[in-house]
Amino acid sequence: MATGLRRALIVTLLALSAPVWAAKKVDLDYQVRLLPQSDQAEVRLTLAKGEAVRSLDFDLGDGSRYSDFKADGQWQLAPGQHARGVWRPTADKASLTYRVRISHGRKSGSFDTRMTPTWALMRGDELVPAAKLDQQDGIELVSRLQFELPDGWKSVETAWPRIGKNKFRIDNPSRLFDRPTGWMLAGHLGSRRTRLGETEVTVASPQGQGMRRMDVLTLLTFVWPQVQAVFPRHPGKLLIVGANDPMWRGSMAAHESIYLNTRLPMVSESGSSPLVRELAQVFARINDEQRSDWIKEGFAEYYAVELVRRAGGISDERYQAYQVKLAKDSQKVTTLRGEQIGPAQVSKAVLLLQELDREIRLKTRNKRSLDDVLRGAMHLGTVDTKAFGQLADSVIGESSKVLDTGLLR
Repeated sequence: MATGLRRALIVTLLALSAPVWAAKKVDLDYQVRLLPQSDQAEVRLTLAKGEAVRSLDFDLGDGSRYSDFKADGQWQLAPGQHARGVWRPTADKASLTYRVRISHGRKSGSFDTRMTPTWALMRGDELVPAAKLDQQDGIELVSRLQFELPDGWKSVETAWPRIGKNKFRIDNPSRLFDRPTGWMLAGHLGSRRTRLGETEVTVASPQGQGMRRMDVLTLLTFVWPQVQAVFPRHPGKLLIVGANDPMWRGSMAAHESIYLNTRLPMVSESGSSPLVRELAQVFARINDEQRSDWIKEGFAEYYAVELVRRAGGISDERYQAYQVKLAKDSQKVTTLRGEQIGPAQVSKAVLLLQELDREIRLKTRNKRSLDDVLRGAMHLGTVDTKAFGQLADSVIGESSKVLDTGLLR
């Protein structure tokens, strides 16, 4: 080929592979000042170029946690049971400032989130509520989060990559509006870190809260090869936070992060692990719709035991005892459908998934398993009962007899 023709061909190929346009980057900075004396955080959103955003429409829940709004531009607050606030920034540099109450109690007297004179355990989802973003075309917001800590508070942990002292980069490719979600912890902390596969793991809790940090890391290290074998996608960073009563005595997953009450066992008497259950939630990131909560909750509980069993942490006798308990707990369940299902329905969902796994293995001569259905659901992101059935059928190669049940109608 002639040199000139070759050069022309290379230039053409490069032009075809290059993006047609490059997004214009605009900085969006979140500054959070923690105020333990008033049980609040002062949050400031600053847009380097206000004209890049036409509006941000915030979902403020019942509105009771948010106050003292001040905005450059127009701010419209619609109070009520489903309060909303709409910010239309001015051109050039524009800020929105407000306060949010941190501590949130439950009817039982325990706390979901809490601020004390020496630490705060909170959720980024509540610091910056969900919002609908209406922005100019060709704009990409580059988001960062910075904390201003009270005097004497030593550090802050989030599930986001650290880019400076108390500063983090917020980048969620699946969302247009990058906001700092997930569990966060600040104050006088004790923490342990390790790297498992591709994931930087941090276990942190306020000092004196009885968090068994090395137990957590040991269990994670033990099950991690099984986690990697099942889940195709692994977070770059995982944060596990814990605190004692009066924090809620449970466990909960959020964006690349897990809350674990320090009184919870690493593995319960039944063989199910609260830590591994939330780990499965973080890795799977499955959302359900149309009264199909059984899918997400069933998967999480199924893998809470299954991953520990595959790692060699549960004997056959213990596993059989677990089966008996599931059957006993769920014997009165007649349906799995619902927006939110209870513990008995979760037990029944696990039994159904175990049966489906056996059916898949039998009909595919052990070439496929429930793991393949999970990966299909992960790929979809949001699933309902009908889509779940279609996934299972495609894995089996024919209609599932197990899923042809009144429990799912």
